[in-house]
Amino acid sequence: MQPPDIFDRAARRRQRDRAASPFAAHDFLRAAMLDGLVDRLGAVKRDFADVLDLGCFNGGFAPPSPAARVARVDPGFAFARGAGGVQADEDRLPFADASFDLAVAAGTLDQVGDLPGALSLVRRVLRPDGLFLAAFLGGGTLSTLRGVLREAEPERAVARVHPMVDVRSAGDLLVRAGFALPVADVETLTVRYRDLSRLLEDLRFSANGNVLAERHAISSAVLARAAAGFAARADAEGRTAERFDIVFLTGWAPSPDQPKPARRGSATTSLAQALRAPPAA
Repeated sequence: MQPPDIFDRAARRRQRDRAASPFAAHDFLRAAMLDGLVDRLGAVKRDFADVLDLGCFNGGFAPPSPAARVARVDPGFAFARGAGGVQADEDRLPFADASFDLAVAAGTLDQVGDLPGALSLVRRVLRPDGLFLAAFLGGGTLSTLRGVLREAEPERAVARVHPMVDVRSAGDLLVRAGFALPVADVETLTVRYRDLSRLLEDLRFSANGNVLAERHAISSAVLARAAAGFAARADAEGRTAERFDIVFLTGWAPSPDQPKPARRGSATTSLAQALRAPPAA
């Protein structure tokens, strides 16, 4: 059974199209994600010939080899066109199985309603022993914004920021999707803002705004109270800190020649022996 889609796909496409032109001035989150993915990719000593750039934005991801063939995909038409790619959602990929040996996804998976399905599709389009690297916002992201919005609108519980996957759940999703050797970790980025409007501008033009299917307009009175609450949290320099948790995922398409974890119960040394203090010299 297809899970209910908590995101409005049409609104998401419109948001990405609006963000395409000003994106370069608000791309610090995507840049941090790409830096992290490139670092992880640098630790892999192999060549990749066919690369999928999933959620390509403006095509900022550079393949590890100039000779690699790169297919760029984005849910937004403007980003896809600008990067010379195709428009498609992450859970509706238009590629045949085993088409790529590397897939990267930076900055979009937190807005996919059927994330388990999207990860399963990525695994299917990878060849055996193909590598998947992803980064997206998760965990405690936007904790300050969530707090001031709750305070500004206590009488009406309305989701203004979509729910996000924490690092432990992200690792579980990799396993569920069938990836081998899964790794999930998180890095926290703190950004200090002069006022709430600057934060909202960054979210809007980095395509990280509210695209929930059940969303409601925010009144000017609520927005004013939220701005005041945001300002009240400012430090001595008049800036308020906001938190962004970036979840990084690494997984491999299964292959018979990959290393396997040891069979449970196969250890030859007990934990008590391993922890026993060595004899005195």
